[in-house]
Amino acid sequence: MKKQHQISVKAFKAEGFIEKYQRLVNGTVLPYQYSVLNDKAPNTEKSYVIKNFINAGRSINGDTNHDGFYGMVFQDSDAAKWIEASAYSLSNYPDKELEKTVDELIDIISNAQESDGYLNTYYTIKDKKKRWTNLLEGHELYCSGHMMEAACAYYETTGKDKLLNVMLKNAEHIYKVFITDGHEGYPGHPEVELALLKLYRTTGNKHCLELAKHFINIRGVDSDYYKKEKEKRSWTVWGNNAEDNNYQQSGMPVREMSDAVGHAVRAVYLYTGMADLASLTGDKELFSACRRLWESITQRQMYITGGIGSTVIGESFSVDYDLPNDTAYAETCASIGLMFFASRMLENDINGEYADVMEQAFYNTVLAGMQLDGKRFFYVNPLEVIPGISGVSPTHRHNLSVRPKWYACACCPPNVARLISSIAMYAYGENSNTAFCHMFASGKVSFENGMKIHCKTSYPYGFRVTYEIQNGGKLAIRIPHWSKTFTLSVNKKSSNVKPIKGYIYLDVSDGDIVELLLDDMPRFVYASSKVPELTGRTALCRGPLVYCFEGVDNNGDVLSLSLKRNGRVTVSDADDFLNGAIKLRVEAVYTQPTNKLYLDTPPVEKPCTAIAVPYYTWGNRGENQMRVWMNEIT
Repeated sequence: MKKQHQISVKAFKAEGFIEKYQRLVNGTVLPYQYSVLNDKAPNTEKSYVIKNFINAGRSINGDTNHDGFYGMVFQDSDAAKWIEASAYSLSNYPDKELEKTVDELIDIISNAQESDGYLNTYYTIKDKKKRWTNLLEGHELYCSGHMMEAACAYYETTGKDKLLNVMLKNAEHIYKVFITDGHEGYPGHPEVELALLKLYRTTGNKHCLELAKHFINIRGVDSDYYKKEKEKRSWTVWGNNAEDNNYQQSGMPVREMSDAVGHAVRAVYLYTGMADLASLTGDKELFSACRRLWESITQRQMYITGGIGSTVIGESFSVDYDLPNDTAYAETCASIGLMFFASRMLENDINGEYADVMEQAFYNTVLAGMQLDGKRFFYVNPLEVIPGISGVSPTHRHNLSVRPKWYACACCPPNVARLISSIAMYAYGENSNTAFCHMFASGKVSFENGMKIHCKTSYPYGFRVTYEIQNGGKLAIRIPHWSKTFTLSVNKKSSNVKPIKGYIYLDVSDGDIVELLLDDMPRFVYASSKVPELTGRTALCRGPLVYCFEGVDNNGDVLSLSLKRNGRVTVSDADDFLNGAIKLRVEAVYTQPTNKLYLDTPPVEKPCTAIAVPYYTWGNRGENQMRVWMNEIT
């Protein structure tokens, strides 16, 4: 079968659940985030992001009358992700004022580019002589990558090429440094690889493809590169261990990799570039490595919420089956990166398991990364929070019970905004003769082959999905792994077509109506006994949503609750306080708490009803307990 690829954001007009989120990004998240980048958000830590670009421009012009560089070494990337999110949002909702704001920011960024194409405010302001001497920590290629992605998105939305030309000039500079001049090394934080491939697709510039191949192919060939690089310099950004090859995925060539290790975001960004390059070039060996890494993540190191990276130490993968709940890291950016990886794997192999994981990550960890009002954000996404321990104990300090407004390291908030605004690219795909429905996103979709569909559904709370067809062709619809039963009809006539690797393939005609009914029953989920944290526990799910239990719904105490095995679960009405979320009520047992540390008699138990809410909604009603995996009692 011909390979499929992502549709453009312009090809989808969202409705329903997705539309609400995209309008929230457009009307609230983007203006708020821009005020942060511009240091104008009240009662919020200043970011200095835009000011850094202004100061870099002044430095280039010989004006030393500025206050230097402030923030993280990768601060430029926050502006890039905001521009990319804005570009996608402009595709969804044209907005002259927003477009004008983006244009003005692009002018500022353009003025910060040096004559040879170099673009990075940290080094331009602080010390130009240190350029390209600290690939381990410097994030020059990382920042370039995010700005390349922003340039492609803005050009595709508006047709304006100013930022695109800036980044093509930057790519040619990088090409000269690493290809023409033979500078050794590869990115400490992968990102530019996947971005160069986007820039290649957008412009056809073969230097971009060659650079992406170079950085992927050279990685880990000299596993001592970072150690040698560090020995050549007398300075550091934050003291990274140059010999920790697991952390930076540099211990072996990428085609030899089997286990997902190290910094989770770096890992999945790298794997995304690898999978993308494998798809473009037909590199089967590279895809085989991607498949091994995919299995390492999803079969042995992924939380039920689609979170990855279980330890705060290095924001990293730990070891197989080490998935603690209360100290989980599960960075929002890592789940976004996992969605990137899954989407690129789908381009190599049309297999429903990739879309299953995209859905799992999106509806749980990614959405949990942003408060329902769009004004606060989680960097870390634990599966258990206990006030007084979480955010307080030295081992739990990273697990917060309330979303902050912003972060000094603010990679996650704009990442969520760009993902939500571009969800079309993950929900739908196409090739020359088939329209693919990977996720159930309500709205109107136009495909390049002329087919149009109008998807109508109240998913993820409603499980009837209707596709109205305009202009016929072949339609592929994913059947989620969690839906134990389903029915499918075309023009109200039942279809018995069987899924092929998770997809139903139908030949449809103009005017056809395809209706899919998925399993709406709540279900208990159990973990492998190899996961020590989860022995004797169960989680409650419905459709793609993982549910959790919060103290605010359960007399302030979820630690004393145990769910009855095979207990009755009832579906409640939508909750206005949680933007239409649907609660579940489940038979449980409440254990009478005691102030004594240990008892020599069994605790008093009584039956009760426990209330669960979707995981993505937790932490929106003040500080309180939260738990996903519950004790089970017979």
